[in-house]
Amino acid sequence: MPSVRLNSVQKKLVLASGLLVGAALLWPGQQDKVNPPVAVPLELNSVAEDTARLIEAISGKPDFEFVVEKGDTLSSLFQRAGVDQQTMYRVLEADLNILALDTLQPGNKLEFYLDDHKQLTRMELYFSPARQVEFIVESDGSYRHREIIHEGYWRNREISGDIQGSFYASAQRKGLTAAEIQRVEELLQDKLNFARELRAGDTFNVLLSDQFVDADPTGNTRVLAVQIGNGSRQINAFMADDGQFYDEQGHSLARAFQRYPLERKYRISSSFNPTRKHPVTGRISPHNGTDFAVSTGTKVLSPGNGVVSLVTNHRYAGKYIVIDHGSKYRTRYLHLSKTLVKKGQKVSRGQLIGLSGNTGRTTGPHLHYEFMINGRPVNAMTAKIPMAQSLTKAEMDTFAARVYSYKMQMGLV
Repeated sequence: MPSVRLNSVQKKLVLASGLLVGAALLWPGQQDKVNPPVAVPLELNSVAEDTARLIEAISGKPDFEFVVEKGDTLSSLFQRAGVDQQTMYRVLEADLNILALDTLQPGNKLEFYLDDHKQLTRMELYFSPARQVEFIVESDGSYRHREIIHEGYWRNREISGDIQGSFYASAQRKGLTAAEIQRVEELLQDKLNFARELRAGDTFNVLLSDQFVDADPTGNTRVLAVQIGNGSRQINAFMADDGQFYDEQGHSLARAFQRYPLERKYRISSSFNPTRKHPVTGRISPHNGTDFAVSTGTKVLSPGNGVVSLVTNHRYAGKYIVIDHGSKYRTRYLHLSKTLVKKGQKVSRGQLIGLSGNTGRTTGPHLHYEFMINGRPVNAMTAKIPMAQSLTKAEMDTFAARVYSYKMQMGLV
């Protein structure tokens, strides 16, 4: 049986349970009563065995552990762990549905667990305290993946200041990161020209929320509210219960997504199916996207405004593109014949980003399109996606209370 790996909370619970059991055994009881020995039920034996495995997991260590550094490649890390290239390819194949290995960055951690024959039984990726991915070997030598998400808790903080020079420089001096500044500018891009309209003395207030797991920051941060004082006018954006941003009057600041990443509708050759079973193994092998039956060279369009976060070539996914549409939405486009955008490039709804193709492991030309909300794949053909609209009167009461709470935290009321 493969060993079990626990997070820090589970470790504390197991250790606390052990202390309680030990205390109970040592606690003085009635001296005049002697209980005869009894047989231990099989269920208790099972519990004892499970507890032993849990305790073993706490002290278990990987055979190899690497912190990714600039210049490292997946191939070089596998080689340093003594794992052959064919095994790496089987892991990459298991990664096709999540594409986690393509997002490794300096500072991420990889752990390799090997058996007595130096074969890889498990590999764990640590992106942050909030997210880990592990690959576990199956009896047939293939690997399956498991994504572990720790929601933790979120803590709000406020940053404010005056405009002295550019907004970017002013906000950076107060502690906003480049990504946070970019998010603020994206939210208000239709309301304010940051380069031309801001003047010295204008003000900005930003409410942020940082994620923590076991008191450790994960590096994940959300923008909750923004207010810019531009002369006599106040320009603002507030996140509502639906995760979308609206101004104080409840008017949407989100530009609508288009449902299809193509110039017209095409036949769907394979639908989104998170519970699809592999025809040979019978195991769950999700299809996390929608496949369109298009010929090689068909134009692929961005369904909404965003920033290209990845352009790469994968052994099985082929040439593919990832676009971030704010902090909540992300889209992916696999098996392209040609990519026409670069990492870091801003794109608009309807913009040409690539051409469909047949790269990677496919049975024929098609476009595999994925839509994700908060990191989870959803059915792009049926999911509720942002559309430019205003809040209803019924929704405005709840939204107004939220706005007041945000303003209180920002020191604006």
